[in-house]
Amino acid sequence: MNAQAHNIGRAGSQSPTAHRLLGNPLDFIHEDHMRERTFCAALIDLACTETAMADLAGKIAEFLGQELPLHIADEEQDLFPLLRRRCMKEDEIGRVLERLHTDRRHAAINTPTVLTILKKFAAGTELSGEDSAALSTFADHSRRHLILENAVILPLARVRLTSEDLDTLRLRMMQRRGLDRLMERPHAE
Repeated sequence: MNAQAHNIGRAGSQSPTAHRLLGNPLDFIHEDHMRERTFCAALIDLACTETAMADLAGKIAEFLGQELPLHIADEEQDLFPLLRRRCMKEDEIGRVLERLHTDRRHAAINTPTVLTILKKFAAGTELSGEDSAALSTFADHSRRHLILENAVILPLARVRLTSEDLDTLRLRMMQRRGLDRLMERPHAE
């Protein structure tokens, strides 16, 4: 199996991140990063193929439209503010987070275009050279963003966040996914 077929196959078989990983919210975030990386590789593969792959294009669009916004909220609303509170001056977290916010603003601007391209591709329309370039650029940009998060943000979070911070992060992530309601239900007798 060539690399392109492998990446396309992996992305097509990806399930949402397992909720059991919320036991350690940083592990959950890391797994989300790995899923996003797989989808980035599949985006590049799609940009290079001439064959419409409706299923894969639909799965990538679903990930970008439904799952990725939850992940972004996990980081922007909870993880990053916790890091701002806990990191030391020498961590230079403000500079790192500003870079990530700038990246996210660009991604937010480009995501609707990528979703439109994916929907066209899923409907059987061939990609133009401009469409292919947009998919590749979006994927490359996202991968660089993930490198910064995996190399700097998550290691700092593992060192600086307290157990109470992790409990708060876990609860907020569960609330965002509607899982906190499951915890509140009394067991049937």
